[in-house]
Amino acid sequence: MKLKQVGIWSLAIASLFLAIESGIIAQAAPETLDQSGSVSIKGSVVTNPIDPENPENVVDPGESPSTEGSLRIDYVSALDFGESKISKNGRDYHALAQQFFGETGPRGSYIQITDQQAESSGWTLQVKQNYQFTNPIIQETNEQDLKGAVLSLDKGWANSSGTSEAPTVMRETIALNSIGSAYEVATARAGSGKGVWTIAFGASDTNSSKQPATLTPVVDQAGKPVIDSHYSKPVYSNSAITLSIPETTKIHPVEYQTEITWILAKLP
Repeated sequence: MKLKQVGIWSLAIASLFLAIESGIIAQAAPETLDQSGSVSIKGSVVTNPIDPENPENVVDPGESPSTEGSLRIDYVSALDFGESKISKNGRDYHALAQQFFGETGPRGSYIQITDQQAESSGWTLQVKQNYQFTNPIIQETNEQDLKGAVLSLDKGWANSSGTSEAPTVMRETIALNSIGSAYEVATARAGSGKGVWTIAFGASDTNSSKQPATLTPVVDQAGKPVIDSHYSKPVYSNSAITLSIPETTKIHPVEYQTEITWILAKLP
């Protein structure tokens, strides 16, 4: 009797990098922070993570890298695609939704920015993928990368409990087609984007901002909810963040990883 193995593979952002710089990207080297490191934020005001759907509420998503200064990144979601069955067709995989400790429900992945500059000339937020999803333990070196795989961010929207004019968020799908290239996520012109802002990709069906719902409960083969052991809550997928893999690309039953850099720059 022959048994057919069903391969399980998973995708994750191994190291999430943040970058903040002053002026135009070509004129300044970014400061990068590894997600596994620790950072001490200096200054009179430290901004805790807030709920991207209810920004007046402080939340606890767990530890995350951050930058410091009057223009800074306070928090950014780690992207995790969980485990999936290897298939020949329909190779679009969705990231898992952001979870929190406490009573806050799942949300779309998000990044939180604070602009406390006395005189703000505005800012821009970009994102880039440093290298292709890969696993170096695969013996066939030409199969270590998920060739042609594209990470896409969609349904972006900004929210704040403040009164400043909102930054402009890219509403078109941001497909990271070119590895190593930076893609614009949001821009705040002079005088806008002040205070604390979240930029989320996707939303729950309970959001009050009329954003399309993109979260779906994840269930096992028996139809039972999959539980996140870290947060002790049901797992949700988020269709606003997708990894598309060509049908011709070989997928091994291993974990694949990549690195993402977020770049927050002050406009001149």
